[in-house]
Amino acid sequence: MNICVFLSAADLDERYTRPAREFAELLGKGGHALVWGGSDVGLMKVVADGAQEAGGRLIGVSVEFLAHKARPGADELVIARDLAERKALLLEKSDAIVIMVGGMGTLDEAAEILELKKHGHHTKPVVLLNTAGFYDGLKQQFRRMEDEGFLPIPLTDLVFFAEDGVAALAYLEAATSAAASGPGTP
Repeated sequence: MNICVFLSAADLDERYTRPAREFAELLGKGGHALVWGGSDVGLMKVVADGAQEAGGRLIGVSVEFLAHKARPGADELVIARDLAERKALLLEKSDAIVIMVGGMGTLDEAAEILELKKHGHHTKPVVLLNTAGFYDGLKQQFRRMEDEGFLPIPLTDLVFFAEDGVAALAYLEAATSAAASGPGTP
């Protein structure tokens, strides 16, 4: 499975880097490919290192103005013209999406991926990895949106909140194997 990860390129402390690396190692050991922003800095580097060292393939999608930060030695690297093309390529190249800790760029990517899913433009499973409670506030906001009628589909059909990498990967593997089995298959 090609698992797209949206996350920060910032240098972060251990409470974020350790769980990110653990998830990436699980991804690699599971025989999956990491699809990510292609950068070789900060948390993006941590995840790419973990996945690659554990045997996973690296599929990077960078953007022209960040190409100088692209990871050498990725199995595949595409340079998009702009951020909109980058997001489209990341989605196109992936079977599943994990949203990890990040700033405005990550939040933008998450909102677009969820909006596209809400409107049926993709059916890929999406996990919000709530490392160290980072997305507790967003989780509360999503629940309020659902409770007050702002979501046309159940929140559980839109996104799965995982507290750790093991739960995130287990959900993705179960969701993609169920989708591969087809409708009505147990």
